[in-house]
Amino acid sequence: MKPTPTTNYQLPTTANPKVAIVHDWLVGGGAEKVVLELHHLYPDAPIYTSYCTPEWRKKLDYKVVTGPLQAWPFSRLRKYIPFLRIWWFTSLNLDNYDLVISSSGAEAKGIKVRRQEIGDRRSKTAPKSQLPAPKPLHINYCHAPTHYYWSRYDSYLESPGFGAFDWLARFGLKLLVAPLRKWDYRAAQRPDYIMANSTHTQAQIKNYYDRDSTVIFPPIDTSRFEAPSSQLPTPKLRSSFVITGRHVPYKRVDIAVQACTDLGLDLVVIGDGPEHQKLKAMAGPSVKFLGYTTDQQLEDAIRSSKAFLFPGVDDFGLVAVEAMAAGTPVIAYRAGGALDYVIPGITGEFFDEQTAESLAVVLKKFDAHDYASGDIKRSAEKFSIDNFNKSVTKFIKSI
Repeated sequence: MKPTPTTNYQLPTTANPKVAIVHDWLVGGGAEKVVLELHHLYPDAPIYTSYCTPEWRKKLDYKVVTGPLQAWPFSRLRKYIPFLRIWWFTSLNLDNYDLVISSSGAEAKGIKVRRQEIGDRRSKTAPKSQLPAPKPLHINYCHAPTHYYWSRYDSYLESPGFGAFDWLARFGLKLLVAPLRKWDYRAAQRPDYIMANSTHTQAQIKNYYDRDSTVIFPPIDTSRFEAPSSQLPTPKLRSSFVITGRHVPYKRVDIAVQACTDLGLDLVVIGDGPEHQKLKAMAGPSVKFLGYTTDQQLEDAIRSSKAFLFPGVDDFGLVAVEAMAAGTPVIAYRAGGALDYVIPGITGEFFDEQTAESLAVVLKKFDAHDYASGDIKRSAEKFSIDNFNKSVTKFIKSI
């Protein structure tokens, strides 16, 4: 389906359009990987963001431009002060660019670009060939409608992450969510086109923002877990199940821990977070916690596991596709981004209720011998970095 813009606009057909990239914040995660590949596509483009770690500034070849929040003394609070990000992003002057790409699951999509129609600037005597093309074009890569206003509002109320000041965060969110939702909706109308990272996100964009979008899957470094077929573990050598990620409520790591504890199945839990101690307290002797690991330890654990467990609802779920790139099947709750890559009987299985009991039913029947690592790895290639770059380039050319 041809993308539907909010304005009748065509990118100037210049050999080297002037491009800018805008992103919410650069601290590490799946969204940052999208920015990295956009940087590879447009290496001369500056990257505007509210704040950035030294590591990501270096990764992006020091093309990063930050605002006042970079020097904010209370670094932990920066993410929780949307008004300052709204002020900074909407104050950016990006009118001299031909193309602006916002990568956003929060405020960066709300940038304002001033576009004059050709008729407004046309001199009665100037030849049409001498008129500048209208600019800039704004394309948004949407990771999700802003979680704390929409789909995960209740989760943020339940666990704001401020410790002793949770009560204050809850009060503030309840008080301000109505005007912030109105702003967020208006901000989502500003991009000319929207790219969504999954069919799940595409549906949420339509639901919350009433906008059409085009699905372009995020870039997965499938080569990270590559190994010759001769070196892939056989089902006989895959010794346990594995789950990774930050231990926060919406990831539902508790479902995996409870199900494997009840069945006495070996489970390796990688990561840490606010729920870490709670998870350890409920776990039986068959569940092993590794905390944060090195990249090599993570890769070895995923590559040698029977299956990767994915009980949460994620907008996409990069780590699950990374597990597939290692030839490991994925057992996921039937929702969210997993619907785009879990193929029952081929790349993994679904369970239908977000409970330990529902997961346990699948685990009891699961047999690693039923899945071919080579087929799983080939399915993961659909989400490779190369395919992302080709899809973004094709999309921009198509409009």
